[in-house]
Amino acid sequence: MEQSVENKNAWGGNARPFGASYGKLMMWFFLMTDALTFSGFLAAYGFSRFKYVDIWPVPEEVFTHFPFLHGDHPLLFVALMTFILILSSVTMVLAVNYGHKMQKKKVILWMSLTILGGIAFLSSQAWEWGHFIHGERGGINTTTLEIVHIAKDNELSSVYELVDVDAHHGHHEITLDEVIKNLEEKPEYSVRLANRENISNQASIEYLNKNGTDVITGANLHNNEYGHQLFADYFFFITGFHGFHVFSGVVILIIILINVIKGTYEKRGHYEMVEKVGLYWHFVDLVWVFVFTFFYLV
Repeated sequence: MEQSVENKNAWGGNARPFGASYGKLMMWFFLMTDALTFSGFLAAYGFSRFKYVDIWPVPEEVFTHFPFLHGDHPLLFVALMTFILILSSVTMVLAVNYGHKMQKKKVILWMSLTILGGIAFLSSQAWEWGHFIHGERGGINTTTLEIVHIAKDNELSSVYELVDVDAHHGHHEITLDEVIKNLEEKPEYSVRLANRENISNQASIEYLNKNGTDVITGANLHNNEYGHQLFADYFFFITGFHGFHVFSGVVILIIILINVIKGTYEKRGHYEMVEKVGLYWHFVDLVWVFVFTFFYLV
C-alpha cells in the first residue's frame, strides 16, 4: 500500500525534477536538440574543410573589410560582431538577475539593451553578407573548377585592380580576355593558384589561355570568387541559420519586454519567462562562439 502511494506521488504531477519548472525543462530539451543540429552543421563543415584543405579559402583573406576603413583588416569586423553578441549576453544576465529581485525598471532597462545588441548584431551580419555577396577581389574560374586569383608582386590583389575598375561602383563585367590583356601589359601582376602558389607573369598568361573559362565576381549558391563553392554554401547556411535564431530571439525578447512593461510578471510574482528567454539567448551567443571559432579561425 505504501509503495503504491509513492508511485502515485511520483507520477501524479506537481513534481519538479532537478528543482526546475516544467517550462525550464522543456527549454533545456529544445536547446539540447538545437545544439545537436548546429553540431551536425559544424561537423559537416569540418569534414569538407579538411577534405579540400589545399584549396579551401582562408577566412583571413576573405573577411578583411571594415565599415568606413580602407585596406585589409582581417576578421576585425567579425570580432566586433562577436563582442556585440557576448555583450548582449551580459545584459541578459543582468535582466534575469533583477527579475529575481523583482525590480521591474531594471529588467526593462537591461532587456532593452539586450534587444539593441541583437539588432546591432543582425545589422552587422547583413552588412557582412552584402560584402560577401558583392565580392572584393574577383576570381577566375578554370576548366578544373578551381578558382584562381590575381597577385601583384606575389601579394594577393584583385581583378578589379588589374583592369583598373572600381569594385564598389558601376556594373562593369570583366572578361577573361580583358584579364589576359592586362596581364600582358602589367608584368608585376600574376596568377595565384588555388593552392596559394604564385606563378610568374608569363606562366600566368599561358595558364589562363589554356585553363581559364570566365571571371567570377562575388559569391552566391552557384559561384564563389573566394574559392571552393562549398565554402560559400556553408557560409550562407550556417550563418543564416544562426541569424534566424538571433532574429527569433529578438522577436521573443520584444514580446517578453512588452509583458514586463505591462506588469504581467509582477502580478504573477516571478519573472520566470525572462529567465527562460535568457536561456535561449545565452544558447544563441554560445553557438556563435563555436561558429566564430570553427568557421572563421580554424
